[in-house]
Amino acid sequence: MADGSVGGVTSLKGKVSAEEWKARVDLAALYRLVALHGWDDLIYTHISARIPGPEHHFLINPYGMLFEEITASSLVKIDLDGNILQETPYFINPAGFTIHSAIHNAREDAHYVMHLHSDDGVAVAAQSEGLLPLSQHALIVQPRLAYHDYEGIALNLDERERLVADIGDKTLMLLRNHGTLSVGDTAANCWIGMYYLERACSMQVKALSAGRDRVMMAPEASQLEVRNQVARGIGGGLAWPGCLRKLDRELPGYDA
Repeated sequence: MADGSVGGVTSLKGKVSAEEWKARVDLAALYRLVALHGWDDLIYTHISARIPGPEHHFLINPYGMLFEEITASSLVKIDLDGNILQETPYFINPAGFTIHSAIHNAREDAHYVMHLHSDDGVAVAAQSEGLLPLSQHALIVQPRLAYHDYEGIALNLDERERLVADIGDKTLMLLRNHGTLSVGDTAANCWIGMYYLERACSMQVKALSAGRDRVMMAPEASQLEVRNQVARGIGGGLAWPGCLRKLDRELPGYDA
């Protein structure tokens, strides 16, 4: 469709609660932003949103739809057991369910969970030292960053317990040999966390092209100073409206 919406998808606006519709629009915006930044991997990674309420139902992408195509109405509502709770022609990817259900169930603040396979994110996740203190972006990320060892494609439900234990109370994670992950209490905070992590990974890949012994780590005193400076957060809420305006200009239709 000319406006970026997908033909054949029935609009759910006015047919679900206001809270669910807002979660749908914000989640669709996250998918479109990932596509706009070139961090998508065809149909093979996921972003999810927990719908407000005691049921812990959450929304995830319809398997087979590109991120640039996803709309608020096309997202699929499921429960923590992976059961689809709405009429939809689509199904979901079990690997996405495994990672996302684990974090949504374990963390009350995990309203949004984003997992990517970007080139630079995977490259740093495959480096034994992980994310190094090479840039201001990295220093902002590191206090929030956890690591999880690779166990294969995320189809084994037993992995959920180890994933939850590894992320603890952090909001960002490098999945070794696999990719990046961000958790947010809002779509804005989920996005800004991933934005800083992905940028830090790209900066590291570029810096290390000169060789490990030719780069300069940030001084330890400066690392501590940045940690104190960003203790209250990165400020996703301030950047989010501008990101939505960019989508409206360049990839509209997410809120259909």
